[in-house]
Amino acid sequence: MAETDGPAISLRGLVRRYGDRVALDGVDLDLPEGQTLAVLGPNGSGKSTLLRVLATLLRPSGGEASVLGARLPGEAWQVRGRVGYLGHQPLLYRDLTGRENLVLQARLNGLDREEAAESIERDLELVGMSSRADEAVGGYSAGMRQRISICRAVLTRPPLLLLDEPDSNLDPDGRVVVRDLVGPASGRTRVLVSHEPERALAEADLFLRLGPSGKVEEVGTP
Repeated sequence: MAETDGPAISLRGLVRRYGDRVALDGVDLDLPEGQTLAVLGPNGSGKSTLLRVLATLLRPSGGEASVLGARLPGEAWQVRGRVGYLGHQPLLYRDLTGRENLVLQARLNGLDREEAAESIERDLELVGMSSRADEAVGGYSAGMRQRISICRAVLTRPPLLLLDEPDSNLDPDGRVVVRDLVGPASGRTRVLVSHEPERALAEADLFLRLGPSGKVEEVGTP
């Protein structure tokens, strides 16, 4: 995996606004490579907004942000394809099959066709979706879409994973089968948003607790 000269993520006074509403208010953080950050807080505290900024989907409104050595937003192009993002929305085309969605994503990222095909088959088998991969996503259950979305997030073998409630819609068996791809054993730097503090902290090296309007309430080790 690619290495950087400093932390995988470095934030100084990060601010994000939606019009007059402040979603993130002065976030400071350093996350070393290979570690997991758990992001905790109530609804509306800016957890998902933080992930979208780190994923280069939202521009910071103020402060400084660096991801894998690239400053955001000016150098965001340097990290696209090196960051795996799993959000609340599955980011899948409902009229395409699960496999077609992954093949399309591989092409958009310029992956070698043969290598991508092997990787896709391996991941589909790992998450238990091989037998359903040629059905349209629109006919999937929420848990099945989540499994395909996880395959999509790791398709480029990114060194950084941004995971917004990765267990969402998964039954206990589903939670187990996806752990090799997005769990601690993946060996990747991870930012994990969760409404289950005990579960998240058990996997975390660091935690960030956000309060109302995205103010930092606490940063530390579990």
